[in-house]
Amino acid sequence: MNGLLDWGYWGIFVLMMLENIVPPIPSEAIMGMAGIAVSKGKLDLIGVIVVGTLGTVVGNLFWWEIGRRLGYERLRPLVTRWGRWLTIEWEDVEKLHRYFDRWGGITVFVFRFLPFGRTVISIPAGMMHMPFLRFCLFTCAGSLLWNCLLVSVGMGLDTHIEDIERFIVPALIAFAVLCVGGYVWRVVTWKPRAQR
Repeated sequence: MNGLLDWGYWGIFVLMMLENIVPPIPSEAIMGMAGIAVSKGKLDLIGVIVVGTLGTVVGNLFWWEIGRRLGYERLRPLVTRWGRWLTIEWEDVEKLHRYFDRWGGITVFVFRFLPFGRTVISIPAGMMHMPFLRFCLFTCAGSLLWNCLLVSVGMGLDTHIEDIERFIVPALIAFAVLCVGGYVWRVVTWKPRAQR
């Protein structure tokens, strides 16, 4: 990680972009290390936050565009066949579309703070044809706040990334367990509307 951050601002931009496309390294580690570099005078605070946020927006646009090209109508055969395991019916997809028309922006903003939802939310945003500028605005706003928080943590610790991971990794594991447990519960208790 230290070697990658030697690339400076360009390295932070690329890492944050990749983190949102293929998640090789969590943003907590990237921006935490960047915060440490800022506290040591190796990088500028504003520069780190700007390039980190731009990288995040560009990475999320990759998945937004895939969702946009697919469109939500192409989900119909998938929902018809695998609705039981997805725990949704087509009526749920239509409700999601109406929801995104009204609340999509704030949803994208809030999901920027969720460890496992930050990238995933870009796909339905694209599928529901959320406008490009609106998506960019809310992604940028949420990412900006999240990145400021992560850089601040790194600056405050002014130490090795292991100290950041010591706090973040258990929280991520707990969140993953809750998500899996919630999904299993939903599959076990889900019934089609016709059987309710």
